[in-house]
Amino acid sequence: MSSSSSASDVPNTAARTVASPREARSRALALGGLTALFVLCLAWELWLAPTGHGTLAIKAFPLLVPMSGLLRWRLYTFRWLSLLVWLYFLEGTVRATSERGLGAWLAAAEVVLSLLVFVACAMHVRQRLAAAKA
Repeated sequence: MSSSSSASDVPNTAARTVASPREARSRALALGGLTALFVLCLAWELWLAPTGHGTLAIKAFPLLVPMSGLLRWRLYTFRWLSLLVWLYFLEGTVRATSERGLGAWLAAAEVVLSLLVFVACAMHVRQRLAAAKA
């Protein structure tokens, strides 16, 4: 037996650089849902059914922060965004049950979009962690 090791004996420690198609789909779903939620929040509070003087439109701006992390495939961003969207879910639930007319429909759309973002982020995190194990 030879004491020298061949290249095939060295474990592959190179990081994965290409996302799987499932990861790309879940990221696209999360990014699309987040963008739609941002646009909905702005349009709702500025033009469609403003509350007060449109000052509640400021609620949309925290949604800009995770967009850069999603674009850069940052796993940590997917994790904390899945927690942040529950605030939008709660706000939408409260307003869907307390408002009438267009405001209630917009709140229901906010609930649906926040659930979409949560599910997409959760799927993405699970896929990435499963790929890291493999």
